[in-house]
Amino acid sequence: MDFDERYRVIHSRDRRFDGQFITAVRSTGIYCRPSCPARTPKPSNVTFYETSAAAHEAGYRACKRCLPEAVPGTPAWNLRDDLAGRAMRLIADGCVEREGVVGLASRLGYSSRHLTRVLTEELGAGPLALARAHRAQTARTLLTSTALPMADVAFAAGFTSIRQFNDTIGEVFQLTPTELRARQSRGAAAPGALELALPYREPFDAAGVFAWLAARVIPGVETATADSYSRTLALPGGPAWFGVRDGGGRLSLTAHVSALGDLGALVARVRRLFDLDADPVAVDEALQAAARDAGAGGVAAAVSARPGIRLPGAVDPHEMLFRALIGQQISVAGARTLLGRLAAAAGSEVPTGLLGADSGDGDSRLLLFPTAAQLAERAGEVLTGPRARIATVVDVAERLASGELDLGPGDDAADQHRRLTALRGIGDWTAGYVAMRVLGAPDVLLTGDVALRAGARALGAPDAPRPLADWAAPFAPWRSYLSLHLWRAAATPTTAPVLSKETS
Repeated sequence: MDFDERYRVIHSRDRRFDGQFITAVRSTGIYCRPSCPARTPKPSNVTFYETSAAAHEAGYRACKRCLPEAVPGTPAWNLRDDLAGRAMRLIADGCVEREGVVGLASRLGYSSRHLTRVLTEELGAGPLALARAHRAQTARTLLTSTALPMADVAFAAGFTSIRQFNDTIGEVFQLTPTELRARQSRGAAAPGALELALPYREPFDAAGVFAWLAARVIPGVETATADSYSRTLALPGGPAWFGVRDGGGRLSLTAHVSALGDLGALVARVRRLFDLDADPVAVDEALQAAARDAGAGGVAAAVSARPGIRLPGAVDPHEMLFRALIGQQISVAGARTLLGRLAAAAGSEVPTGLLGADSGDGDSRLLLFPTAAQLAERAGEVLTGPRARIATVVDVAERLASGELDLGPGDDAADQHRRLTALRGIGDWTAGYVAMRVLGAPDVLLTGDVALRAGARALGAPDAPRPLADWAAPFAPWRSYLSLHLWRAAATPTTAPVLSKETS
């Protein structure tokens, strides 16, 4: 958007744009979210920034009235596959806290100097400032949502000292941590649990995401109902467990972590899992417009019937790759059975007493999904089915375990596709599905997918791969979301074989 478009947004106080840009006001020295209820400033006093970190670097402080950090994230980081977008996804995952700017730059394939220069030019702040802003956002959430002691909040948010925590909160919010906590009441949490509220933009098809996840739960690792989801997860500091429920306007997250410093990464991964930073109005409007232009009345009706559809992400990139590999050419139920066998045979057991977690099905045995090393050792003897597919799973597990292959949210989409399809047994369907789930790639259409083609046929679209690809071209750059509507049209999530004819 240009200046005039953004100014019209802040004049209308449109909440849909909260988190998409920052409004800084020279006459007051503060920065706000677009929907701030304060009087609209004169255009001559306004500067727009891409991030709150950029506004802070320019000398502005956060508005105490609208708290601009308490908003959904920027949808651009899922849409952009350039260096800035990839860096922001890794910063949100805590890469700077764990590995420093040098480690972040190395993961992205650039020097730290070049990375700093690009981020400063495009976003107005370097990686350290962006990570600092993310720590401040996490700390604000913990201060206003939990009763954690101040020291625990500081280290959970990624600060290395109490002094650094106090200084940053004071600079960003012009409030002490105690004053910021006093501004909002907190609900009671279970002993040892962290209760957080994760905002999102409406409309939000919560039922659709929960149904998708419920159809694919791995026994012992995950549980899901029509309105809840929980699972175990291995994080850098140790095993964790989280549960999510929809609270209307916000997701309610309950988390148990082994190390408080993992909380920021956990929140970022849950947000990706539920696609909470998407702009659903923009997606739906684009799909509707493309459907009208293409004469696709079935798609238009599907979008109207299910507004705010979301693209489920992944909390563990390696796990998602194995899900895709094992799910080739079989039903969702069949893949779930095989994944459950793998988890039971090779996964590590999580002490429920340590995390306070409950498997939810009467079985006290909670499991972590097997690591690549564990799968490399056990997959060959546990998996059944085509030998070529089993060989691919073992080969990929060995490569991941040795570090020869890696996968993460900061990957370049084209490079990730090239690296995966270079391996025997991995074709376009698997690589495309992984891009959708791990990178949140918004413009993937898996024309070889059996269920997707059935859904296209049900909505009056071509069902042969090449004609389907041509027909779907006007829906770019949102063909991943179109795919979700086509899958849903094919059958219910529990029976739809969201799989491919790709040969291994």
